[in-house]
Amino acid sequence: MKRKCLLCGAALLLFLAVTSHLFAQSKVITGKITDTRDGTPLAGVSVVPKGSARGTTTGADGVFHLSVDKQPAALIISAVGYAQQEVAVGEGSINIKLVAGSSTSLGEVVVIGYGTVKKKDVTGSVSTVTLKDFQQGSITSPEQLIVGKVAGVTITSNGGQPGSGSTIRIRGGASLNASNDPLVVIDGLPLSSANFEGINPNDIESFNVLKDAASAAIYGSRASNGVILITSKHGKAGKAVINFAPQISASYNPKEYPVLSAGQFRTLVNTYGTPTQVAFLGSASTDWQKQIYQTAVTSDNNLNVSGSLYTVPYYLSGEFLSQDGILKTDNLKREALFLSLSPHLFNNYLKIDINVHGSNTDSRTANTSAVGSAVTFDPTQPVYNSKSPFGGYFEWMTNDTTPQSLSNRNPVALLQQYNAQNHALRSFGNIQIDYKLHFLPDLHANLNLGYDVARHDGTYRVPANAAQNYNAIPTLRGQNNQYYNNFKNKVLEWYFNYVKDLKALNSNINAMGGYGYYDNYNHNKNYPSISAANDTIPGTTPVYPTSFSEVTLQSWYGRLIYTYNDKYVLMGSIRTDGSSRFAPKYRWGVFPAGAFSWKASRESFLQDVHWLSDLTVRLSYGLTGNQDGIPYYSYLNYYSLSGNTNQIDFGNNYSNFYSPSAFAADLKWEQTTTSDAGLDFGFLNNRITGSVDYYYKKTRDLLATVFVPTLSNFGNQLTRNVGNMKDEGVDFNIRATVIRTNNLSWDVGFNVGYNKFTITNLTVSQDSLAKLVNYNVGGINGGTGNTIQVHSVGYSPFSFYVLQQIYNAKGQPIEGAYVDQNRDGIINQNDLIHYKSPFAPFTFGFSTSLNYHKWSISTVLRASVGNYVYNNAASNNAVIRNVLNPVGFLENAPSSILNTHFYNNQFFSSYYVENASFLKMDNLGIAYNAGYLAKNSYNLRLSLNCQNVFTVTKYTGSDPEIYGGIDNVLYPRPRTFTLGAKLSF
Repeated sequence: MKRKCLLCGAALLLFLAVTSHLFAQSKVITGKITDTRDGTPLAGVSVVPKGSARGTTTGADGVFHLSVDKQPAALIISAVGYAQQEVAVGEGSINIKLVAGSSTSLGEVVVIGYGTVKKKDVTGSVSTVTLKDFQQGSITSPEQLIVGKVAGVTITSNGGQPGSGSTIRIRGGASLNASNDPLVVIDGLPLSSANFEGINPNDIESFNVLKDAASAAIYGSRASNGVILITSKHGKAGKAVINFAPQISASYNPKEYPVLSAGQFRTLVNTYGTPTQVAFLGSASTDWQKQIYQTAVTSDNNLNVSGSLYTVPYYLSGEFLSQDGILKTDNLKREALFLSLSPHLFNNYLKIDINVHGSNTDSRTANTSAVGSAVTFDPTQPVYNSKSPFGGYFEWMTNDTTPQSLSNRNPVALLQQYNAQNHALRSFGNIQIDYKLHFLPDLHANLNLGYDVARHDGTYRVPANAAQNYNAIPTLRGQNNQYYNNFKNKVLEWYFNYVKDLKALNSNINAMGGYGYYDNYNHNKNYPSISAANDTIPGTTPVYPTSFSEVTLQSWYGRLIYTYNDKYVLMGSIRTDGSSRFAPKYRWGVFPAGAFSWKASRESFLQDVHWLSDLTVRLSYGLTGNQDGIPYYSYLNYYSLSGNTNQIDFGNNYSNFYSPSAFAADLKWEQTTTSDAGLDFGFLNNRITGSVDYYYKKTRDLLATVFVPTLSNFGNQLTRNVGNMKDEGVDFNIRATVIRTNNLSWDVGFNVGYNKFTITNLTVSQDSLAKLVNYNVGGINGGTGNTIQVHSVGYSPFSFYVLQQIYNAKGQPIEGAYVDQNRDGIINQNDLIHYKSPFAPFTFGFSTSLNYHKWSISTVLRASVGNYVYNNAASNNAVIRNVLNPVGFLENAPSSILNTHFYNNQFFSSYYVENASFLKMDNLGIAYNAGYLAKNSYNLRLSLNCQNVFTVTKYTGSDPEIYGGIDNVLYPRPRTFTLGAKLSF
């Protein structure tokens, strides 16, 4: 029904757009626009008279008809992915060939905080990725569009589950416990977090990534981890253009986690097991990973219509996505709508941009515990057992009715007897009103009002006869739970912008100043956990009180950009933010920044160097802040009522009591200073372009969770400002057009990021004992409270903290044999060493596209060098004692057990910290542009893509790309084949 309404709405807009042309004007300019590479007509190209905002767009045949009252001197021709052209208007039809433009074209307008500047006037480190450079294939989340495209930016998917999202890091992040996520701003609306839920990637036109503090400091708070500015597609003046883009994809698990086969497992049990344990072996040969994974089908259908309605540009799009996960029972369905209106009124003195996004997402999420269980479940046992009281699935039992409490559960049962239904509604948008003052046209007043609201609710159900939720009390078996959460975020920004050419001084000034108000509100209903046997779900009133949290931020900000002689640019900005997360005394933070750029290629001494197109030197320095990710109201001392299991005995009466929380009244902003020196270059008429940046970041007043000494406060953990960290690195990128003829073009792009960050202090005072402070982090499976990583002065955060393994002459690890670092004859925690980091110092990205006539082929590769992963799946399961569990059941093991033959767990062995460097081909695609068919009434483009094509690595697990560096068997990232089409009318 919703898709039918969308089609009706699109048809109505198309009809109104066509009828608006009845109001014809006195003169019509016609022409045709084609691609210079192969002569293909280009649809949707903007054609606007110079000095006016009213124009038109080309139709499916590349032809435009522009009605004007008076013939203009020139037309401005622009299209996404092509260099803008200014064409003089003469008599007769105009034929124009557009050249595919680089994202670093000097004339390109780049989005920065609260405005735009020309690329040549950018003073900071800003990377732009536009539509023509996006990743292709089955892209269901916006951040996937730019994976591997930006130097110094790593985007790691959180696994292959539909809707799982990604972890984004710009230049490595800058915090230990506060958020390391970048600030995301879409069409001027800052989101409360890097949350891309419900956003249709097909509605996005470009990304601008602000990497240095000079670029990001105008956002002050939340900007210490960089800023991602997203621009959505918008309508252009002209007649309606309709695009329909259906895709169908098939995905599968490209690599199973390496485990013992049924034959290998029997050999191991027969070799090391007792007769009783050997008797536990079954007669089946079950590949449990094949039992839980499937070939998943995804259907993604997008329809959009754009044009202008009575001179009001509009863009309306709709999406219907149905995505199966490769883990059985996983499915996500999303319906998304986006509307953009851009009316220009009063002879362009008043410009209004309205953007509204809405999405409805329904999903059934699989029980991901099945992923780990499939690795360890006995491969000699069958999936089903007709005598089993637990739905007919084989389970390890202690008697005829009771499942073994310590064994893992049947992986297939974990999926089929688990039903998690989730529903999410989200809408966000904004209205920006830009008024050019009549009495002072160089001064603009801008009002930005925005919102972001969402509701999440769902249920988790497990039947009473499922072993995964067994309870000795029959009425407590199974699961029938629900959850509810919503958030409401409001944004108000008001600023003035003054831009003036001072021709007498050969200068230009761009000044901006304003105020911002941001309110983020969360509401949770704390439903109790209940059993399926009771089969009751409470209504809207939870047993426990609902929880609320609200954070308000107020800001004042300003910026001045001064350009002299079109060669020298000075920028200065300042922002002050006040956050309700901090006590009034520490609430406000001040974040200044300054930058300078010199267009050296415009100096007279380089004018005769014809092969040099651009040479720009950039210097910048800035301060940004961080307050995200820390607990709400942690500066307040509040009291909590104890539960019934923690009471005070007054004679024969037991009473609950109130206990104070741990708090830090002096908690303040985490602050990061960044220095950046950059060089932009272009050669051979910008056939080759690129940039290189060196940066140095220092974060002080680190927000970190520390353990509270006994009796010094209440509670055992507390967020404090405890130290400093430095971060330095180099970003390099280069793009080149190797070949460009009428029929053939070949473009390549390459980027490198180097990053190293080190903790320099972890205490409030820097005394002689400060370097001895260690904060253990990185919890692992196995044992009780074990951790495998540490924060220490002089080392990378989250460094692995292990015992140095000793090997025999064959290169095999010797069980229990470690280097005695302090030579005291005892192997204990004093012999732990800092060993490797989960974060790669070097990251690489490579993209290339080859176009010949109507055919094109493209690929994207990524590499990560120097990152390490702790193989927790092996350390916890690849031991004989785990296979021959003394309680009375058998478990499978990772195949690495054949190399170690460890009998007992060696959790802290450096053997399990593996080199996880990798080379991945993310994408390989081929496309055919069939051109205009049916008497030029529509254009057809066909494409075939493969994603996650191959991975080259030494890592022995299933996937080396694991953010944080601890592998507990990740939901596999699928290999996906996508067949797509695009019809333009």
